[in-house]
Amino acid sequence: MGDMQTFMGNPSVGFLSMIIIGAIAGWIAEKVTDSDHGIFTNILVGIAGAFVGVKLAEVAQVPVFGFFSTLIAATVGAIAILFIWRRIQASRQS
Repeated sequence: MGDMQTFMGNPSVGFLSMIIIGAIAGWIAEKVTDSDHGIFTNILVGIAGAFVGVKLAEVAQVPVFGFFSTLIAATVGAIAILFIWRRIQASRQS
């Protein structure tokens, strides 16, 4: 496979959809973890969360296809990233 056919290897999620998923997942994770970020950070955390969430879903053998399942996986991954980030920051301050 020399050419990239779809973004993140998911045939139903394109680049624009991934930006939207990242923004929504990052925003939800921001609210759940009681953080305060801007839209750009939410998008980055949401996209990174999508990678983490999809890998977690693969480990749990849960298929992730389509907009809503990718959104759920991205949200779970983004929450995990922000939770770990806050733990690291708290340990540095003490």
